[in-house]
Amino acid sequence: MLLRQKITCTEINETTLQKSDRKVNMLTGLSSYSQLMVIFNVIMPYLKHKSSLTLFQQYILALIKMRMNLSFDFLAFYFSIDSTTVSKLFKHCVSVMYCTLVPSLVIWPERESLRESIPYAFRNSVFEKTVCIIDCFEIFLEKPSNLLASAQCYSAYKSHHTMKYLIAITPQGSICFISNGWGGRTSDKFITEQSGFLSNLLPGDLVLADRGFNVKDSVNSYHAELKLPAFTRGKKQLDPVDLEDTRCLASLRIHIERVIGVLRFTDIDTENDVTYLDKIVKVCCALTNVCESVVPFQ
Repeated sequence: MLLRQKITCTEINETTLQKSDRKVNMLTGLSSYSQLMVIFNVIMPYLKHKSSLTLFQQYILALIKMRMNLSFDFLAFYFSIDSTTVSKLFKHCVSVMYCTLVPSLVIWPERESLRESIPYAFRNSVFEKTVCIIDCFEIFLEKPSNLLASAQCYSAYKSHHTMKYLIAITPQGSICFISNGWGGRTSDKFITEQSGFLSNLLPGDLVLADRGFNVKDSVNSYHAELKLPAFTRGKKQLDPVDLEDTRCLASLRIHIERVIGVLRFTDIDTENDVTYLDKIVKVCCALTNVCESVVPFQ
């Protein structure tokens, strides 16, 4: 009887996870069991009964893979199925979450609702019209065998082969835009101008970014404004106004660094089909938006 109880405790199912929000967070990144089940109930009708695993176990398997990047072989061993089946279940579940969660969770907000709920730190004359903060992040890849792909994916900044994504968050901390992946060699400017991000901007919007985003003219063409940290431009120091604005901007931009950290992307190995990488990244963004914001509202 005791042995049976110990074995049951090591299983991953609705019963064992219901008793521990901490375990849910560790395995999936989601905050609680109730949050886990809300998402499951949304995607459940689209999952397939084509495995010895229950639909819930298929869902958990996909979340664990995205969260912890455990190998397909390990997951096959743990769930007592073959690695080919694990790969197929993972890809199908990711596709289902991509189609059901991303369109409703990663969205560009209405301007009125955005400004009504803007956090206190943005409520001053300089930053009150902020609509988003943008940045790019890179995910390590194995070196592509194709020479052209290898050249396109090599990032001089990271000294590694990577895929690069443009991400934007609202002042409230939710991800409102995520681009498709580009080779690590691609510049931040090119991705910003070619990803479709700019078409979301409205006249009067303010976008915050780091110094590498040389897209002021492109943003201005939409009658919006881009604000970057000030440069000394040969001067020994910034004037007091620029210095204060730059300090405030830096304190606000840190939120996008925290959101990227929450996403917890790992290196992409040969087990993952890179064509699914965009779906995985966008599903992770959707799941991040379900969790508590990193931005304090007071």
